[in-house]
Parts: sequence; structure tokens; C-alpha cells
Amino acid sequence: MRLGVLDVGSNTVHLLVVDAHRGAHPTPMHDDRWLLRLAEHVGEDNQLSKAGEKALLKAVQEACDQAEKQGCEELLAMVTSAIREATNGLEVLDRVRDRTGVELQVLSGEDEARLTFLAVRRWFGWSAGQLLVLDIGGGSLELAAGIDEDPDVALSLPLGAGRMTRRFLPEARDGGRPDLAGLSKLRAHADELLAPAAKRLRKVGAPDLVAATSKTFRTLARLTGAAPYSAGIWTARQLQLESLEQLVGFVSRIESGALGELQGVSVDRAHQVPAGAVVAAATMRALDVRCVRICPWALREGVILRRLDSLGGA
Repeated sequence: MRLGVLDVGSNTVHLLVVDAHRGAHPTPMHDDRWLLRLAEHVGEDNQLSKAGEKALLKAVQEACDQAEKQGCEELLAMVTSAIREATNGLEVLDRVRDRTGVELQVLSGEDEARLTFLAVRRWFGWSAGQLLVLDIGGGSLELAAGIDEDPDVALSLPLGAGRMTRRFLPEARDGGRPDLAGLSKLRAHADELLAPAAKRLRKVGAPDLVAATSKTFRTLARLTGAAPYSAGIWTARQLQLESLEQLVGFVSRIESGALGELQGVSVDRAHQVPAGAVVAAATMRALDVRCVRICPWALREGVILRRLDSLGGA
């Protein structure tokens, strides 16, 4: 069957179309992205602005049209931290549903962590043993650990690369060099939030494999020497803490506009690289992790796999 997954995140609205059936590898057939930066449309009153709602409505309608054009039998639509935390988020989703017919499901941070963990487990298989998964998004950091397909611990912390950039490194968002004092405050903030999370995760047991997913970790791995996207998803990639800490020193001394010119860095997200690097390094230190394997599957694939599991047969 052909499935579409519409993921409304803090930075982008992402449509992924796959051909798949239960027990089979989901084969990507089409991919579309709309850069909205919805989190930046949420004001100090925690309300999503009218401009943000208008942009979301337009992107969802275009995604819906594209899914129909691609012959999707079903469209699985979800929203994460930006809408989840907006006080008018549910009202906005009601209006989007009325205008487009698309029912956007609000995922909790724990839901995100569990679905991402499922995707990573399926990618690496049972031979991975005790598994620890790290995922830095635009609004939040998801952590999950366990021996099965459903993690024993699933956590979400407000340490997303976009959120931390807006709070601690606004000059990077404007194309400038990160403020060193801001980087120091971000590091201390991350350490404080990660300490109790690390304590909970350690109770599950030492991991046999640590994996990291999504755009931030892929970008950091590429900047420290991992193979480019063009090498394909089957190419093994990893990120070493030692290399990451060196990268933190490098990105703290360069304008985000210049970062966007480096291979492997999206111009649209270059300003989030310093915050993402600091959070990634803090997470690996807190969990005593020296190296992570990069997994190409993440939340969207987890949603697809969960839906296929529910079908009850091929």
C-alpha cells in the first residue's frame, strides 16, 4: 500500500510518501518539505500567530494535494512541539481540519521518543541488544532506552536546537557569530536538565548500542567527517564525542552565514548548528557516551511502522 506521513515540526512541514506492507521495508517514493519555522511564530503569549496559522494551512493543503497526486491510500498526519506548546494550538488544528480535511494528531514528547525508538530498533535489529536512542529536533530532545521495541524509558526535554538558539544565541539566528557567554549559559542549562534524565536512563542498564537520529545529528556527523547524503542510507555513519567537542569550538567562532556554505549544512538551519552541537555534546557527556551510530530512520518511519503493525497482515 502507499502511505503518506505528514510531519509538522518546529522548523518544517515534511511529507514522506512510501510504498510498504506489513513485514516489508518501507520504500520512499516521494519527499516534500515546506520551511515554516512555526516555533518562531509563537509569541511571548504562547499563541501561534495568524501568519503562522496561515502558513501552516497553506502547507497542509499543498501536502494534501501532493499526497493525492502521489496516489496515497492513507495520510498519517502529526504535529510535535511547536503546536503542542501553543495555547491556541488545538483551535488552530480544528481550523486546519475544517479547511483541509486533514486531522493532525498531536504527539507528546514521549510519543515522539517511543516512535523514534521503534524505527531505530527496526533499523538495527535485535542484534543491537540494549539500545539507547538520542534525537535532537527543533523544539525538543528525545531520549529512549530499552531492550524491546517499546522502550523502558522514554523522555522528552525542551532542548531542541531551534528553541535553544532563540533563547541563548539570537545573534546566530541573524547570521552572526554565537555569543560565547550565551554558549556557556546554554551548556550549563543543558547539563542541569540532562542530569536527572541521565539518572533515569542509567537505571535501565548500560547500552550495547547508542544511536542518534534526525537532521541535527546527521549534520554534526557530516561536519566531523561522516559520509555525505549522496553515499546513500546504507552507508555506516557515526559521531565521536571528541570530534564533536572540537566542532563546538569551531562553530562558536564562525558566523552562521558562513556555516551555511559548508557541505552538509542546510542554509535554512545553519544558525541552529552551534546550539545543536552544544546540546549533542552535553547529552553524550551526561550519558557517558563516546560515540553514536547515525540512524537514517526516525519519527516518520516509526509512525509508518506502527501503522503497518496495526494492519494485522500483509
